[in-house]
Amino acid sequence: MKAIRFHKFGGPEVLVLDDVPRPEPAAGELLVRVLAAGVNPVDWKVRGGMMRGKLPMIPGYDVAGVVDKAGAEVKDFAPGDRVMVYLALNRGGGYAEYATAPAKDCAKFGKDLAPTSAAAIPLAALTAWQALFETAKLAEGQTVLIHAGAGGVGHFAVQLAKSRGARVLATASEKNLDFLKELGADVAIDYRAQRFEDVAKDVDVVLDAVGGDTLGRSYGVLKKGGFVVSIVQPPDPARLEELGLRGSVMLVQPNGAQLAQIAELVQTGKLKPHVSATYPLAEARKAQEASATGHTRGKIVLKVAD
Repeated sequence: MKAIRFHKFGGPEVLVLDDVPRPEPAAGELLVRVLAAGVNPVDWKVRGGMMRGKLPMIPGYDVAGVVDKAGAEVKDFAPGDRVMVYLALNRGGGYAEYATAPAKDCAKFGKDLAPTSAAAIPLAALTAWQALFETAKLAEGQTVLIHAGAGGVGHFAVQLAKSRGARVLATASEKNLDFLKELGADVAIDYRAQRFEDVAKDVDVVLDAVGGDTLGRSYGVLKKGGFVVSIVQPPDPARLEELGLRGSVMLVQPNGAQLAQIAELVQTGKLKPHVSATYPLAEARKAQEASATGHTRGKIVLKVAD
């Protein structure tokens, strides 16, 4: 099969299209014929050496495709099922014509959802879900500030928070303010033109996908007892204690049951993945370069097969 691999850590130039053996599913796993693979910032961070795994490595943690073969002990999936999955960071393998995945991490998606849209969902939507609902315990009637609301995680977070009945404030650049409103944000903040802390006051939850100065300025917008969850760096324990806040950093975990709930929201129209660009598998370098600009609206996806 064809797969994108890197044989050493480095820039996008280390990505090459190789011929590699097709994997076989172990017990409890599915072999998925990949139709599309999502591109995420973690892809190029791992390629750059963030996680030192065994080389050569096939990057990619989001896939959508069709079950080609089910391993022993698999009961809920069969060949022909359309599935999407977040492949754990220690597994990867998404930038390929075939990938194996634990069946428990997979969720089915309907024929009315394009594979390129389905491939945009798992990692980013699960990150938003787990950050808002599992970690910060966002509840109906609460107020949440979502940084980078037009990005991969952010655009799902805005929609998921609204689906739970929260009031949503979100930051983005001027060109994406209308997009935030389309997603359902109650207040869209141009982070270049206004300081978000002048707009956001006494919020219950902050979801930070930026870190640095943005995270540092976010403590002051939270009410006492509020929660800041970051997906990029740990909040400062001293600041949390000083202001009577709670907080944590979060790393997304595969979860097929949650992904199935997300798929249901997509099916009913309450959640819409936004794909800003698609590239063929062979142009993975270009896709990662586009992702690395940090200005992607929604998601970038590799189209692997029809």
